[in-house]
Amino acid sequence: MAKGYWVSAYRTIADPEKLAAYNKLAAPAVKAAGGRTVARGGRVVAHDAGIAERTVLVEFDSFEQAVAAHASAAYQEALAALADGVERDFRIIEGLD
Repeated sequence: MAKGYWVSAYRTIADPEKLAAYNKLAAPAVKAAGGRTVARGGRVVAHDAGIAERTVLVEFDSFEQAVAAHASAAYQEALAALADGVERDFRIIEGLD
């Protein structure tokens, strides 16, 4: 079964306090849903239309698990805390195998 991934590339962080509130809720929600944070923040080199801002990669055992984690009540609560605090490109993608 192919793994699932959350890929989140932040374009702007307008409200660091909202991001901190989101992080406090999102981390346990992701862990409870079986997600493993592979990369968060750190160094970024952007190419093409990319922006060298915060990037997060979370791995799940399956694509379906990644989709379900995003829909979970716990993660939705984290998103409500984030609200308009950031602008980001968030994708759920399926791994190759």
